[in-house]
Amino acid sequence: MSVRFACCIAALLATVSPLAAQAGPDPLAPTGRWSAYTRGAAARPPMGWNSWNAFGSGIDERKLLASAQVIVDTGLAAKGYRYIDLDDGWWLRRRTADGRIVIRTANFPSADIGGGETSFRPLTDRLHAMGLKAGIYSDIGRNSCAQMYSSDGLNQPEGNLAEREVGLYDNIDRDIGLYFRDWGFDLIKVDACGIRGLTPDSPWVSSGKMRALGPFIDSESLGRTDISTVRSLYGQVRQALEKYNPDNDFIYSLCLWGSADVRSWAKDTGNISRTSDDIAPTWGRMLHSLDSAARRPLYAHPGSWNDPDMLYIGTGDFDADHLTEARAHFALWAMLSAPLMIGYDLSKAPPALLDIFGNSRVIAVDQDPAGNQAVLAFDTDDLQIFVKTLANGDKAVAVVNRTGGPISGGFTADQLKLLKDADIALTDLWTGEQHSFRGEYKFKLAAHQTLIFTAHGTRRLAGGFYLSETPGIVNPAADGVLVPEEEPLVYRPIFWAGTHGSGEHPRYGGWGGAQPDQTPYGLNLGIGRQRFDTGIGILANSRLEVRNQGHARFSAQVGIDDSARMLSAPATFYVYGDGKLLARSPLMRFGQAPFALSADVRGVKLVELVVRTPTPGIQGRPVTWGEAALLD
Repeated sequence: MSVRFACCIAALLATVSPLAAQAGPDPLAPTGRWSAYTRGAAARPPMGWNSWNAFGSGIDERKLLASAQVIVDTGLAAKGYRYIDLDDGWWLRRRTADGRIVIRTANFPSADIGGGETSFRPLTDRLHAMGLKAGIYSDIGRNSCAQMYSSDGLNQPEGNLAEREVGLYDNIDRDIGLYFRDWGFDLIKVDACGIRGLTPDSPWVSSGKMRALGPFIDSESLGRTDISTVRSLYGQVRQALEKYNPDNDFIYSLCLWGSADVRSWAKDTGNISRTSDDIAPTWGRMLHSLDSAARRPLYAHPGSWNDPDMLYIGTGDFDADHLTEARAHFALWAMLSAPLMIGYDLSKAPPALLDIFGNSRVIAVDQDPAGNQAVLAFDTDDLQIFVKTLANGDKAVAVVNRTGGPISGGFTADQLKLLKDADIALTDLWTGEQHSFRGEYKFKLAAHQTLIFTAHGTRRLAGGFYLSETPGIVNPAADGVLVPEEEPLVYRPIFWAGTHGSGEHPRYGGWGGAQPDQTPYGLNLGIGRQRFDTGIGILANSRLEVRNQGHARFSAQVGIDDSARMLSAPATFYVYGDGKLLARSPLMRFGQAPFALSADVRGVKLVELVVRTPTPGIQGRPVTWGEAALLD
């Protein structure tokens, strides 16, 4: 064996996932079944209020109910803000006699039901009587985030070591039954601090304050993260929620801050999933949270949404003196189909901020029933254009100036996938003003300004939709990523360590995942030197599930993407309908012209698009479903 050949074999083996060598079901085999999560009450992104950003662990019953009353009195509840979420800081201890959690009744007096017992049922009953829903907080470990990171120790669990272990670990079924069956909650946010930093030599463990556990998550290293254990723990919570909520009236919020490759599996596990570390009331941290979700539209669907964290409108760079930034924050979250969870003391909210929270036109974009997260039609460090296909076929478009200075530009009919020689009607969602253009719409943006419109025009693709326009019906059941890599395109502001150390580096596994209108690594789509401005970019050895909503034909131009290496393995493209093979390509090699692949999908409910190489255990190379579309 030559040295060169041996090196090539070693490089290939280095990319093989440990899981690939294990016997098990073929992830590329068609199932005829949509696998993204649909249980729970999240057909649309949840809306409401959360206590943490406003009060931290200083929350109490009076503060919570005051914000709930504002939501009702101002009409925000009627516009969809229904969930009132009690975050960290509510518990007193875990009773060791029976493992039951005891509530801090000094802060929540209605929880004292006599006889030494506590219950949140009086509080949840009151919220329900107001027409609202109730949310609660826990941690997947033994200890919560505030127990580990609170600077003032306010309202933290008391007692001995066991009594202070109020998290879900070893108590999942007991606690979920208590919170939902007994206390009547409708949502739970499950943090992950308790499985992140509790090494034997950590200050919490060495001081005797907490027991060592794991750690199963290392936020700085995917290689040191036990992804399968983390996924299993969160899966156990899902099972308990389904057990105690047979009516499906629950929301399951995963809060792993983008760690543990959660991008790839949260959509199969819960209703909303945090994509980044905590947001903060600064423009840079908002951009960071935005970027962590912006390139993940194919991983969000009705029932399972990307969550770039709570709205920080009302504070810091988004307060009443910074309405341009506050509107940008709100508009961008709406384009992402993100949960709209207010994180502000609403008893202090001036009318200008309430007007932002209550803008019905922008809320409608977030809550559009099609559930398509916006796709980046233009992407630079300075300016981005997001386009979102709405249920009625119209488009929402948002243009954000990420910089601190003015910018001029224009967006085009092509970017909206509308005909450029036909009139396009625009409605400004902040002012209600009407505009019309052909070809290109010119704009001027002030520093940090975001414009948001709905656009009505003639579709470029008559009688159907490009799959990249409708990410809500496309699920990357297997995206070809066997070895998760950190995402390099997320904005990196100054974080917890300030200016100590070497700065902020890429984080959040997901680089190489499936993408609309670009390759998995953010490049232009192309096959055999033919460029495509629309399509799905994905790695080989992948399977896409596509919900067919009454269309008759699937078509695409397929092949190895030009961004792959010349020595990339060849691949075959397959189209299945409800589990049955409908069409396949010849073996496609790098540099070959695209192959026109089509299939009759009349009466088919689920189309599956599979790409296989002769070496399925090897991390795939970029392939393209160019102009992939469902047609009438």
